[in-house]
Amino acid sequence: MTEPDIESRKADHLDLCATDDVAYRRRTNLLEEVDLVHQSLPELSLDEVDLSVELLGKRLSAPIVIVGMTGGHERAAEVNRGLAAIAERRGYAFGLGSQRAMQKRPESTSTYQVRDVAPNVLLLGNVGVVQAAQQTTAQIQELVDAVGADALCVHLNPAQELIQPEGDRDFRGGVDALTRLVTELKVPVVAKETGNGISQQTAERLFDAGVRHVDVSGAGGTSWVGVETLRAEGAQRALGELLWDWGVPTAAAVHFAANAGHVAIATGGMRTGLDAARAIALGATAAGYARNVFKAFVEGGEAKAEAFLLAVERELRVVMLLTGSRNLEDLRRAPRIIGPSLRRWLDA
Repeated sequence: MTEPDIESRKADHLDLCATDDVAYRRRTNLLEEVDLVHQSLPELSLDEVDLSVELLGKRLSAPIVIVGMTGGHERAAEVNRGLAAIAERRGYAFGLGSQRAMQKRPESTSTYQVRDVAPNVLLLGNVGVVQAAQQTTAQIQELVDAVGADALCVHLNPAQELIQPEGDRDFRGGVDALTRLVTELKVPVVAKETGNGISQQTAERLFDAGVRHVDVSGAGGTSWVGVETLRAEGAQRALGELLWDWGVPTAAAVHFAANAGHVAIATGGMRTGLDAARAIALGATAAGYARNVFKAFVEGGEAKAEAFLLAVERELRVVMLLTGSRNLEDLRRAPRIIGPSLRRWLDA
């Protein structure tokens, strides 16, 4: 793969993810099948509801992660810096997109650097598990240090790679790489899917490898298979069309990750504070927002993206009051009704 290829791919991703053309077509994240039970006597003031949570050693003012989306292209710098500044102001966590481009094109490093606008934010670096398996821990630590990350997301994306015209085809060594990084890296490791979700079996393998934090990135939001399908041609495009809706729905993936003992971040089709509440009730610690935040940023800059996230906070706070939940621990214990499709996944 030549240097211009990776820069061009990053630009393609930005253009495609600014639209709804890359959403799952038939599958939802199944969070709509989590009904939280209304409490008419909550005995709470809205101001008493506490959204704060600890994640990866830092206290967040709300259980919100602006999930890693981009980097490696000149347009990515504006997105990363703008969204990181919001995370700093609001007390959220912020994730960077894949840092592979930093190694391919060292001059792109500046597109990932946000510490000057977000000195206190919980910052998540990002590298692919295939690249992690091929590199030394010292090389991965350099990526972490170059951006001042507090933790490293190691993304798992075999479905995306298999459709991507220039993608990886050999996924051996991932478990060993994660085991090594958990032991040797100076910051915590977060295993992160990229839109296809975490199964119970994968969650257990990750736990056995020493991983304790998982971003489930479930099916039902952005289909990265779909993103790559729109970039592909011929047989690759046909394969992508077939597998566009492939994956474990977000709601099920959260349950599987939490059930295996992980601190779970619920991403994949998160649109509202009600989505966050439902995911937290299933066992998530925080909720991650990506394409909807990016779309708002493209449409109206920091102001519109921040307004979107403030609405998420308001919605979550109101839902917590209506379930009698003073804090997130109460919300995890709140009564809920599980619909038939989600129940089928949880019982599988």
